[in-house]
Amino acid sequence: MLKVIKSGFYTTIQDSGRFGYRAYGVPVSGVMDSYSSHFANSILGNDADCAVLEITMSGPELHFLEPTQIAIAGADMAPMLNGNVISNNQVVGIRPNDILSFAGLRIGLRCYLALKEGLKTNEVLGSRSMYKTITESDTIKAGDEIYYEKASTNSIKTYSNVKYDQSLISVNIIEVEKGPEYDELSQDQKDKLSSFQFEVSKLNNRMAYQLKPLLPNTLKAIITSPVLPGTVQLTPNGNLIVLMRDCQTTGGYPRVLQLTERSLNILSQKRQGDILYFRLNVL
Repeated sequence: MLKVIKSGFYTTIQDSGRFGYRAYGVPVSGVMDSYSSHFANSILGNDADCAVLEITMSGPELHFLEPTQIAIAGADMAPMLNGNVISNNQVVGIRPNDILSFAGLRIGLRCYLALKEGLKTNEVLGSRSMYKTITESDTIKAGDEIYYEKASTNSIKTYSNVKYDQSLISVNIIEVEKGPEYDELSQDQKDKLSSFQFEVSKLNNRMAYQLKPLLPNTLKAIITSPVLPGTVQLTPNGNLIVLMRDCQTTGGYPRVLQLTERSLNILSQKRQGDILYFRLNVL
């Protein structure tokens, strides 16, 4: 078991997501950056779906009561074990009463803390992912106790020889496919989508990222239709909204683009003021 001393800015428990319930309006949820989460799990020898802590902007302070092994991947938040600096992308042994903390965000926005065999919280609709109204809480809080299985620290082994792709954090090219309403755009709108320098606005979270500047728009609203994480909607006032992992299941704004999985991971590491460009994949 670990005890949460401080929760950090926005720390949640996530796995690969909640599938099979979109017809009932239940979002997929799951880790925002699936690459980094799966990487942390892989170097521990975990299944990719093992539940992790998704840590956003500033890290928690955690007190481990049982031995285990951990790995951290994604944003660099200067992790520290008992006050000593440790590195991302490596297996670290944890002993009883160890304290994990984070000195501050250096690059990226979200990092992932994986434990050997994953976190053992309750499953709701087949997933441990936190989501308001679905799970009891939507973030961890100071005083919470989170369960995990003991793991020996006598023999530390890294199960993955693959190097972490750091470009995921630094790249600003967002690869996209055409959305269902893309061909209804004028040529001028299409040109602007592929040439504009977009910026992440202050309105960004697990549900959606809003971009600026506005894109001139004359398209009409559509009949409420299915949307997915990565769907880019164009609102009547020209606002581009990129739906993220906690997004709704339907929407009435034209769906002009669709992000690839890699692009979803890249965008999840961006914060207010970061610059990005769309690149349309042509088949």
